Amino acid sequence: MHLLAILGLACLLASVRAAPATGPTVQLDSGTFTGVNDGLVQKFLGIPFAKPPVGDLRYRLPQSIPPYNGSHDATNFGPSCGQQAVDLPIVQGLVADATDFLVNSIFGQIFPDSEDCLTLNVVKPATATSSSKLPVLVWIFGGGFELGGTSMYDGGLVVSRSIALGSPVIYVSMNYRLSGFGFLAGKEVKAAGIGNLGLQDQQEAFRWVQKYITQFGGDPTKVTIWGESAGAISVSLHMLTNGGNPGGLFRAAFMESGAPIPVGDITNGQKYYDALVADTGCSSASDTLACLRTIPFSVLKAAINKSPGIFAFQSLNLAWLPRTDGVFLTDNPQALVQQGKVANIPFITGNCDDEGTLFSLTDAEVINYIKTVFFPGVTDAQLSQLAMLYPSDITQGSPFDTGILNALTPQFKRIASFQGDGVFQAPRRWLLQNVIPTNPNVWAFISKRLKGLPALGSVHGSDILNVYGGGEMQDYLIRFASTLNPNSKSLLSFQWPKYDLKNRQLLAFLDGIIPLEITPDTYRQDAMNFLTTVTLANPV
Repeated sequence: MHLLAILGLACLLASVRAAPATGPTVQLDSGTFTGVNDGLVQKFLGIPFAKPPVGDLRYRLPQSIPPYNGSHDATNFGPSCGQQAVDLPIVQGLVADATDFLVNSIFGQIFPDSEDCLTLNVVKPATATSSSKLPVLVWIFGGGFELGGTSMYDGGLVVSRSIALGSPVIYVSMNYRLSGFGFLAGKEVKAAGIGNLGLQDQQEAFRWVQKYITQFGGDPTKVTIWGESAGAISVSLHMLTNGGNPGGLFRAAFMESGAPIPVGDITNGQKYYDALVADTGCSSASDTLACLRTIPFSVLKAAINKSPGIFAFQSLNLAWLPRTDGVFLTDNPQALVQQGKVANIPFITGNCDDEGTLFSLTDAEVINYIKTVFFPGVTDAQLSQLAMLYPSDITQGSPFDTGILNALTPQFKRIASFQGDGVFQAPRRWLLQNVIPTNPNVWAFISKRLKGLPALGSVHGSDILNVYGGGEMQDYLIRFASTLNPNSKSLLSFQWPKYDLKNRQLLAFLDGIIPLEITPDTYRQDAMNFLTTVTLANPV
């Protein structure tokens, strides 16, 4: 079993152990929540933070939870939000280790799932009181906006390490609506003002933190939002909403493999809305949204599962994802970055070296694939330029720096390099390029660990091990949440320089006897610059 799967299983078992008869309690309004003692930390799990989005509240903005009263069991995670079916690609030559990573990584479904899923979890040092005023880390999980849940991740590992470092923090994680439940798109959705519901759920959880985190020992003025993959993209979009004004909800951000992505108007998803309406028998309804609210959960979920998932042919051009809705996002996120509408807060952002390998297990011809799946409006001249910048030479493809190895298909490494840059690396670099002139408190990284993983290399999601599995990134994260600087004051620690446009320095996490080094963020510059030009004009 792959290391990430072992870690996930251990986290899950540790997090749902039976609560002792005298578990810790916390008072919220007139309600009493009983959690779990777990060594040096206490866990309060499955706390509702919004009204259940069921019945007439389906496909509506999250509604604030009324004041709590009575007694509540907070010893188990709540169910995950509706999960989209995963059809893993079958690729000849993909060895067991790589296949295992696909099955057991962040793209595994989390059950049980339910529409009544808007719960969050708080992990605190056992000694923290309402007067402790500790920094708060708010985690947003990834999963392609299609699947995932909080039960995959044991925040106790982070809080325990923070105690050992002498910089204790509070950890919060939340579920949010996913797939066709959380990211429905179309003209009807735009008219109703209910786009990007998954992001709205996250923001409702942020508001809950502001209201209640003091009771757990947290300081609502010291919140860092943090995520990976779709979670990191979410973090970046929270930095763009409201004209770049966080509204006091957070003071810093940490993004692993995610930055403002090039997405267009929410009506671009009309074909998926129309298919959902047809498959649920709502086509003849005068108000199709109202009809969709009446469809049983299992029927609606089955209809959503007919849409292409993250491992389908169209891959990262997702059916269900954040889009420009005129409410949460007023423009293509990359355009908002260019306009300077970004929260002026300290942040850390970075990538895994081989972001695209996980999503490129196809034998499609590259140039036709790019035009058909990603950029139907691109010109022949632009296609020719992309073909030159992402050549068929397998030694230039991803996994990078592996020569002629890992060429699962003649086009695999080429498609992997294009997708990794287009969706992950280039948006990160575009964000840095635009914010650095006015925001000097920024750090960036590249994770090159697990290069030996067959076919996948330093694959998307692999840096999670460096946080939840213990590692240098975990320590940098904790210090950043505490002091807004990832570095230790110790002269013996490896110093992570700030990112600037002169030196463009990345902290590289490496395999081998030298685990850390500083490396320039100058690789594939022409290719990424051109890609950004194309995506600004052709958002998905």
